[in-house]
Amino acid sequence: MRWRLGVVGYPIDHSLTPQLHDKALALCGLQGTSERVAMPDADRTELRALMGEHFDALSVTMPLKEAAATICDARDAVSTRIGVVNSLLWRDGHVQGACTDGRGFLDALFAQFHATPTQMNVLVHGAGGAARGIVDALVHANVGAVVIHGRTPANVERMTNAYDHVFDADHQVDHFDLVVNTQPVHAPAPFGAEVAGVDAETIAVDITYEPRMSPWRQSYEDLGCRSANGLGLLAYQAALQMRWWWDLDVDGAKLLEVIA
Repeated sequence: MRWRLGVVGYPIDHSLTPQLHDKALALCGLQGTSERVAMPDADRTELRALMGEHFDALSVTMPLKEAAATICDARDAVSTRIGVVNSLLWRDGHVQGACTDGRGFLDALFAQFHATPTQMNVLVHGAGGAARGIVDALVHANVGAVVIHGRTPANVERMTNAYDHVFDADHQVDHFDLVVNTQPVHAPAPFGAEVAGVDAETIAVDITYEPRMSPWRQSYEDLGCRSANGLGLLAYQAALQMRWWWDLDVDGAKLLEVIA
């Protein structure tokens, strides 16, 4: 079989996902191609039409993750809980969906910092689809507390109502072990390292990767924190996607080498 892979979303020209697809195909001894598909609007009919006729599997990015969840005939447990899909697979005439963002974030956190979220206090900037996947994974890894700073109150409320130990910005925490920025580059800049509860022991992760050193991330570096951009998340969630597509082991660390 020659796999027809792609990444769909908008903007998409900067996406490094095709490089990850190509590397994983080579690592697994598979044949295939990968391409970028620009889709600025969440057109569910158009998105569904891509599957089967044009693609065997798709990586899904902003702003289509919620729309992708609605076109699936079946979804994994995570995407069923959070209503977000970042991976589509065409199999036996049906569209299957999964979300690997959260687990990929945890895998990258461990690989890059040898850190696990158990009993951590975490601050998350943003309450969109990416934040939902990460918060869900944190909760299921027995996080201590998650505080969400989001621009859309309804999105924040959805997560605070869905989980124990997830709170809105009014919740007070003495120290944050981890701060995560999930807001896109074009969004208003979130608070930097001046947030109460942040110190040099805090780990800071900006899930965007262009620019590689964002002003937000730089503020934490200036404080002496360990930090990372979103390349680790991109590589490790992609590895999980492709393990799901092919039922073959894909090494996230080897994928990261291609884009780092």
